Amino acid sequence: MATREKRLAQFDGHGSPPPGQPVEVLCEDHSGTYKLPFACLYVDGQWRNKESGASIEATVVGWRLPRMESVGR
Repeated sequence: MATREKRLAQFDGHGSPPPGQPVEVLCEDHSGTYKLPFACLYVDGQWRNKESGASIEATVVGWRLPRMESVGR
């Protein structure tokens, strides 16, 4: 099982992602860290599900550009 520090190191986005750029996000709650199974956008200071536009109701602790294996999902 990956440690928190190792997962954070994999989500190395700094600041806000480029406008309109779908990204993968790492979230954290009382159980630990987890990657959301869908692409997200950062719009007007809020994280949103790229497909539905719904606001992400989780604590986002990191982001990264999509990895090649995730592009087809």
